[in-house]
Amino acid sequence: MDIKTTEKTGPAERDEKDGGAAGTATTGDLDGALDGDLTDNPDTDPADDLEDDLEDGLEDEAAAPAGKETGVGAGAAAVVSAALAAVALTGTWTGKVVSERETLVGQIKTSGSGTPAQQISEIYGDAWHSTALVNGAFALVALIVAVAVLVLPRHPSWVRAVATAGAVLAGLGLLLSIGTYFDLFLSLPTAGS
Repeated sequence: MDIKTTEKTGPAERDEKDGGAAGTATTGDLDGALDGDLTDNPDTDPADDLEDDLEDGLEDEAAAPAGKETGVGAGAAAVVSAALAAVALTGTWTGKVVSERETLVGQIKTSGSGTPAQQISEIYGDAWHSTALVNGAFALVALIVAVAVLVLPRHPSWVRAVATAGAVLAGLGLLLSIGTYFDLFLSLPTAGS
């Protein structure tokens, strides 16, 4: 039973002293406002607030593994780039096999009729260049993977550090391979020496 009165109440008088926005509030208005707030507005129910917070937390946890998987993939790619770069610097089993094959082919080509300069070029030079080519290919792949990891946004700092190390090592391996392939560091021996 709502009884509306026009008489000023204590809270309304305080509102007038504070600035008077409420003006002539009645007890019936206040009772109705309180009843309406509790029944009509579900946002003020503490149980609903707790439930909403719990749902938001679960959604955040559900979204977190996807970000972690991306970080794991980027971390793995960074480690792979560093490993490939180290392999490019030290040499690979594939490079050794290719080098031995080139040595054998050179021996076959110059078996009886080759001059000393041809033998040096075919047996040693081609093997040397093929090793540099294989190591350079490993360095190039390592550099591409490292740069791809560095270009992608939002990775942990350790991933960026490993990818940077991979890029530096790969760049160094690529420069050494190019120098070796074009005989910039050591030239092939000549037949007279």
